[in-house]
Amino acid sequence: MPRFPRLSLFAAGALSLAGCADSTVFTSADIIAEEAQELGQGNAYGKGRGCATRIPTDVEMDNVNRHLAARKGSGGGGTGGGTGGGTGGSTFTPRTVNVYFHVINAGAGTQNGDIPDSMVQAQVDVLNAAFAGTGLTFTLASVDRTTNAAWYTMGYGSAEEAAAKNALRRGGAGDLNLYSANIGGGLLGWATFPFDYAARPKMDGVVLLASSLPGGSAAPYNLGDTGTHEVGHWAGLYHTFQGGCRSADGVDDTPAEKSAAYGCPAGRDSCSGAGVDPIYNFMDYTDDSCMDRFTAGQVARLQSMFAAYR
Repeated sequence: MPRFPRLSLFAAGALSLAGCADSTVFTSADIIAEEAQELGQGNAYGKGRGCATRIPTDVEMDNVNRHLAARKGSGGGGTGGGTGGGTGGSTFTPRTVNVYFHVINAGAGTQNGDIPDSMVQAQVDVLNAAFAGTGLTFTLASVDRTTNAAWYTMGYGSAEEAAAKNALRRGGAGDLNLYSANIGGGLLGWATFPFDYAARPKMDGVVLLASSLPGGSAAPYNLGDTGTHEVGHWAGLYHTFQGGCRSADGVDDTPAEKSAAYGCPAGRDSCSGAGVDPIYNFMDYTDDSCMDRFTAGQVARLQSMFAAYR
């Protein structure tokens, strides 16, 4: 099975944290019910990426930013621009993230979602290439396989998702649980955020369309960067286009973007005066072959998020 290593590029920039040094932490009582979702344009993979990761509310984002700022102010400054916060006031330190991979299938064979170990390892390799330089290294801790027709077609926020995660999830807040299945609705995947963990620890993790893994059939989204995109959310990053031209991704060095980009539209500039859209960023919606970078500001933010919540 071929593997698709990717180079991660970084641009200079700084993270902007909104709010005062208020240490109040906002956690949702129910991160599943009635949350806004970002869906791709169309429900065929050739028409647009579909990511169901919820959109945090403005109040939630403000409170998270205040929490990060308070940690920084108390001496928890991190690396990657000095904006991170460390547990107990310590700085961010590189982490090895254990990956527990749960292959959910409808029967034997790749056509039924029973993907081979080579595809699983290739996905971990893509993550390590994409996150090189962030301080996060991913190691495959285990692979388990479950044949369950209902779980295999789970939807975002469904009873089937909850049942699968409650039965299969392993490890703690800093461990990555990846679930592959034949999710519907034109979706390629979804993730939880670090600040969701305290309220719903069993729901924590990333769900991926099995055919989006390296070597899968969901072209042009079959090089493994759906995994990169969703793990970016799991580490605390928002979409580059969140908030449109008012820019609400919490990062200064990702130019504002009016809406998600699809394909690989070089030179796209959807917000006047903001700079060319960040179409090559892992947190946009472009094709896998177009994505190749996180910015320095995103690295700083994910380090802050990881230190504060994972």
